[in-house]
Amino acid sequence: MITAKPAETTADELQAQLFKVLTHPARLAILQILRDGEHCVCHLEAYLGYRQAYISQQLAVLRDAGLISDRRDGWNIFYRVVDARIYDVLDAASRMTGRTAALETDKKDVKCACPHCSGQAGPEKSQDNRR
Repeated sequence: MITAKPAETTADELQAQLFKVLTHPARLAILQILRDGEHCVCHLEAYLGYRQAYISQQLAVLRDAGLISDRRDGWNIFYRVVDARIYDVLDAASRMTGRTAALETDKKDVKCACPHCSGQAGPEKSQDNRR
């Protein structure tokens, strides 16, 4: 997760850094989608309806903060949460506000063209994926 760079960084400052990363609704939505496992950018794009460039910017912030990691599988990059304890924070926020994230209560069936979503070759099946 967010790590201290200078030796004089306090616990309060580190926690504030974490909360700053969580202040953006798109980042919260991305984390909610990743709750059920890894997803590719194209899936996040299809699910959220945002442009790929915008999602990539938000993913970079989450990755720089150490909340998510990525792996490449051919042309696709898959993202996953590094430490599931982040969901304790998000769940506490839901309880405090009395509101559950829309993505939690209104899961929709989203399909994109990636191998993960289309049921084609994945990391365990390395078939020829050329188009």
